[in-house]
Amino acid sequence: MTLKDQLSFPRQHARTQRFTLGAPRAFTVSPDGTRVVFLRSSAGTDRVNRLWVVDLAAEGGPKERIAADPLSLLGGAPEQLSAQERARRERTRESSAGIVAYAVDGAAETAVFTLSGRLFTASLTEPVVTEIDVPGPVIDPRLSPDGSRIAYVTRGALHVVQADGSGGRELAVPEKDEVAYGVAEFVAAEEMSRTRGFWWSPDSDRLLVARVDTAKVRRWWISDPAHPDKPPASVSYPAAGTPNADVTLFLTGLGGERTEVAWDRARFPYLARVHWSGSGAPLLLVQSRDQRHTQYLGVNTVTGQTRIVHQDEDPRWLELYPGVPAWAPDGRLVRIADEGGARVLVVGDRALTGPSLHVRAVLDIGVRDILVSASAGPEADDPETGEVHVHRVNELGVQRVSQGPGLHTAVRGGSTTLLRSAGPDPSGPTVSVLREGRPPVAVTSYADEPVLTARFRLTEAGERRIPAAVLLPNGWSEADGKLPVLVDPYAFPHAQRAVNSHHAHLTSQWFADQGFAVVVADGRGTPGRSPEWEKSIKDEMAAVILQDQVDALTALAEDFPLDLGRVAIRGWSGGGFLAACAVLRRPDVFHAAVVGAPVTDLRLYDTHYQERYLGDPADSPEVYARNSLITDDGLSLAAEPARPMMIIHGLADDNVVVAHSLRLSTALLEAGRPHEVLPLTGATHMTPQEQIAENMLLLQLDFLKRSLALD
Repeated sequence: MTLKDQLSFPRQHARTQRFTLGAPRAFTVSPDGTRVVFLRSSAGTDRVNRLWVVDLAAEGGPKERIAADPLSLLGGAPEQLSAQERARRERTRESSAGIVAYAVDGAAETAVFTLSGRLFTASLTEPVVTEIDVPGPVIDPRLSPDGSRIAYVTRGALHVVQADGSGGRELAVPEKDEVAYGVAEFVAAEEMSRTRGFWWSPDSDRLLVARVDTAKVRRWWISDPAHPDKPPASVSYPAAGTPNADVTLFLTGLGGERTEVAWDRARFPYLARVHWSGSGAPLLLVQSRDQRHTQYLGVNTVTGQTRIVHQDEDPRWLELYPGVPAWAPDGRLVRIADEGGARVLVVGDRALTGPSLHVRAVLDIGVRDILVSASAGPEADDPETGEVHVHRVNELGVQRVSQGPGLHTAVRGGSTTLLRSAGPDPSGPTVSVLREGRPPVAVTSYADEPVLTARFRLTEAGERRIPAAVLLPNGWSEADGKLPVLVDPYAFPHAQRAVNSHHAHLTSQWFADQGFAVVVADGRGTPGRSPEWEKSIKDEMAAVILQDQVDALTALAEDFPLDLGRVAIRGWSGGGFLAACAVLRRPDVFHAAVVGAPVTDLRLYDTHYQERYLGDPADSPEVYARNSLITDDGLSLAAEPARPMMIIHGLADDNVVVAHSLRLSTALLEAGRPHEVLPLTGATHMTPQEQIAENMLLLQLDFLKRSLALD
């Protein structure tokens, strides 16, 4: 029997895509609160998503039905994705198939989606699906609020067609190869969470359309060395300190007439957010390149001129948040701001929350209140480590909607609220539809049940009270003595790992069950605690993040059976950078590292992310030099002794390109440091391939046991 046959979790983890297949997602609640729309595949190993509707007002009680089934619509034929669609899915980390995204009209009576670049509509009130014959491949279709028209992008041009398929025409056509209309540029999709490039007016009579010109952006070439007969793919990649795409915005009528929206693009080149509702003029959030200044702009829909509604500045940087800026129904500006050491919800000129909450996102804006997600703030009476809850906020106060422990988010329509909760229960995330005066309605999940149970303990480590999770092998007792340690962090901005959610710790538990004490620590720079906690990494990202991992490890050893003489670390992307940094700079603490898709030379990563934390490399080359793992002269601040390192990287990665790992390997070789390199042929930053995902866990385990001399 082979090692692979003995260990079933890696195979299950890969086949279920981390237990996401079969789980309902991408929810919409109709404005009248009578329908819930969502995506879900038919089983825990089925990659093909179908479009579903829950009719809450059905006779006899709520009923689910399939609104659109890709298998029948494509006649069993495999999906064919354009290069543009594959790139969109990489930016959104979408690895499933079938219907992976949809949009609805204002009443949520009709949905629109694509399959193999073909355009479809589905009624959400009747069992009717229609294919619309239009030029393709179709990208990002959107219904007008009144449901009468569909706008979409194909080959860089924005088209509009009647919902019945008649009257199709081009609204904006690229003037040259480097121009595209109606799409999000790379850094908007990858770093700003803005994946759209056009927005309908609330009256359905025109659109705001982004024009993206990448002529000045440097071209990189992503090749497939396993297939030398194929030419490399050209990508426009704005590395730190190099030119970005030139983004402009136009008010565009249904006849093709357009007016440019004017703002100080030289000072504020980033178009970060666009909001257009019936509660006010189109609203833009634009950023300076250093992200220390933002302006909220109202757009005159006749002239295209803008006026400043609000502006912010910060000596380090200003974050972007989901759901804002937006207008409240009474016309006041809704935003999230850092004030008085806390992250608060502000409506008009008044902060409606205080330092007891750390607001994460605005989920819905209603007439009577605003729905937000938030974690415990710096002055919370009873801080709950690793939790995010849904709260209802208005001038009268704050009321928590979610009650159980864990990570919660919500979608609302009318008086109906859909609550998704991922807590410590091994059964996994749940989805409940809440209606006033009626019992909750559960949305069924078909996700597989993991073959193991994560037994994690949440705690806080050291003087800085670093949030951490510790996992020990199932069945371990004190008589077994101390355990070799695997530090398993991400530890960078925009992601938490030490959370009160069972499924978040499954892979860590599998490693623990192989004989490790696994430590997950969220040090400074990670979200959810306070603005100061997040922004303390400015200009010193590597040193601060690494020191917090060291401090957490040292403090936790006082209370847990950690053998500090045998410590390994593993990580992917930012976590891969940290893993390599740990063994290169602190080999006295870390004895081996699995380094996955690492960012090594920080000048090779994109503008919007890297310059936020380290500035322009032309202005601060010394900052990049001390934070990077390699420099033009070789390894940066590499200490002795040399520690074993396994470097893993997908050759098709267009986010953290494989040059990062190749340059690290070259520098290690030139310094005489032994290491292993595992190239993943055809794999991107996501590594969605089932066999690769499964075997990577097994190979990492083998490397860790060899490196720490374990049985």
